[in-house]
Amino acid sequence: MNGGDDGGGAAAAPTGPPPPPLEWKFSQVFGERTAGEEVQEVDIISAIEFDKTGDHLATGDRGGRVVLFERTDTKDQHGGSRRDLERMDYPISRHPEFRYKTEFQSHEPEFDYLKSLEIEEKINKIRWCQTANGALFLLSTNDKTIKFWKVQEKKVKKISEMNVDPSKGNGGVASSSISSAARPYLANGGYPDKPYNCPQGGIPSLRLPVVTSHETSLVARCRRVYAHAHDYHINSISNNSDGETFISADDLRINLWNLEISNQSFNIVDVKPANMEDLTEVITSAEFHPSHCNMLAYSSSKGSIRLIDLRQSALCDSHSKLFEEQEAPGSRSFFTEIIASISDIKFGKDGRYILSRDYMTLKLWDINMDSGPVSTFQVHEYLRPKLCDLYENDSIFDKFECCLSGDGLRVATGSYSNIFRVFGCVAGSTEATTLEASKNPMRRQVQTPSRPSRSLSSITRVVRRGAESPGVDGNGNSFDFTTKLLHLAWHPTENSIACAAANSLYMYYA
Repeated sequence: MNGGDDGGGAAAAPTGPPPPPLEWKFSQVFGERTAGEEVQEVDIISAIEFDKTGDHLATGDRGGRVVLFERTDTKDQHGGSRRDLERMDYPISRHPEFRYKTEFQSHEPEFDYLKSLEIEEKINKIRWCQTANGALFLLSTNDKTIKFWKVQEKKVKKISEMNVDPSKGNGGVASSSISSAARPYLANGGYPDKPYNCPQGGIPSLRLPVVTSHETSLVARCRRVYAHAHDYHINSISNNSDGETFISADDLRINLWNLEISNQSFNIVDVKPANMEDLTEVITSAEFHPSHCNMLAYSSSKGSIRLIDLRQSALCDSHSKLFEEQEAPGSRSFFTEIIASISDIKFGKDGRYILSRDYMTLKLWDINMDSGPVSTFQVHEYLRPKLCDLYENDSIFDKFECCLSGDGLRVATGSYSNIFRVFGCVAGSTEATTLEASKNPMRRQVQTPSRPSRSLSSITRVVRRGAESPGVDGNGNSFDFTTKLLHLAWHPTENSIACAAANSLYMYYA
C-alpha cells in the first residue's frame, strides 16, 4: 500500500479510523542563541539519543563532548513514581521536562600518523546501554574510535568532626587520662615492658574523626576503548538486544563487538570488492533488530536495505531479504542515484517495520514484504527543481536522520530552514505536520492537502505550489540551506520530540 501526497500507508497500528493529528507545543530549549550570536563550530550538536526509559537524553557535539539531561517530572505532587501512577491509570497532565545533568569530554582530536589524516573529535553517534547499580552506561563514537562510558553518582566524603577536644581550644588534640610522659621508642612489632591498663569507664575525651557524605557529584569514566577496527569513517553503532554485543559500521564493513572485549571484533559484513574500481555502493547505516539478537539491517548508497541473519554464516555477505524500490521507467537523471542514498534507518519498536530516510523522502518498510515500501512520505518535494543548486553547494549530500513514535503511529524527520515534519503512518491518515525548531513551532504549519486516490501511481508525488519561486518552499516560506535540522529523536513512550538546530536543543510535546 502506498501513501498519498503526505499521508502514509499501513503501519503497525490496529485497524480502525486513524488518530487525529497531534497539536505540538513548545516545551524547552537548551543553549538558545540570542539574535545575531555567532555559533561556534564545536558547539553544533551532531547526535541525539533517548534511553529506553525516556528518563535520560544524551547529545553529542562536534567538539567531542557528550551532554546528559535527566527527566524532572517523573514524580508529582501525589507522591510515587510516574510509572506507578500510570499503572493505576492516574491522570498525569504534565509533559516531559528535562534538566541538565552533566557533561564530559568523550573524544579529543587525533592524528593518524600512518595515513597522515586528522581524526575529528566530532561525535557521530550515541547509544545507551543497559543500566546497572544506578549507573548509566553509553557508547559514543567519532570517525574511528568507539568508547564505553560509565556515568555514576559518587558521594563526596568530608570529615565533619575532628578528634579535637573542645576544652583545649582550637587545635588542641584530645587528651587521655594516661600520663603524657615520654615513652621509649618501640621497633615494629615490639611492645612495652609495662602492660597498658585502660582506666575504668574508658577514655572519655578520645574522639574519632567522623566522615559524612552529604553531597554527590557525577563522575564519567571511560571503561573501554574500541579502536583500530575501521579503515573508513564509522557511520553507525547499534546495541544488540542481548545486552552483551554491539555493531559498528563504516562505508565497507560492519564489525561485531562484545562490550567486555575491546581488543577484538568480528567482521560480519564486508562489501569491499577485490578491485576498488569495481565499488558501486557503500554502507550508510546499520541497526540491530530491537528484539531478535540474530537479525540486523543495513542500508546502502543505492537506496536498498538488506536484512541479514547472523545464524546463516560467520560472514554475512549474503542477505536474507533485500528491500528496494523499483525505478519508474524514464525517471532516471544525473541526481537519481545521489538522492536515492539512504542516510538513516530505524526499526520500529516491535521490529516489524523499518523506517528509512533518503534525501527527498521517508519510506516505511514491512520486513515481511520486500516488494516495496508500504508508505512513502515526501519531505521537501519543492526542492526537486533545485537539485542543481543543492549539488553545487554540497547540500545534496546532507544526511538527515529519522525516527518513529513509540506506538508506531507516526514518523518524523528534519529538513532545511530548521524545520521538521511529522507524518501519520496509519492507513487512511492524512497527518503531515510541518514544525519549526523555535519557541513557536507551528509558525510554518502546512495545510494538510486532501488525500489523493491510493493507487500505485500516487507514489509519483504532485509538486506543491510555490516550488517554482526561487528560495520558497511549498508554503510560500523562504528556505535556507545553511540552517538544517539533521538530528532528532522521539521519546520512547510519549509524544515528545527532541531536535537539534545548530547548538540549540529544542523539545516539543503533544
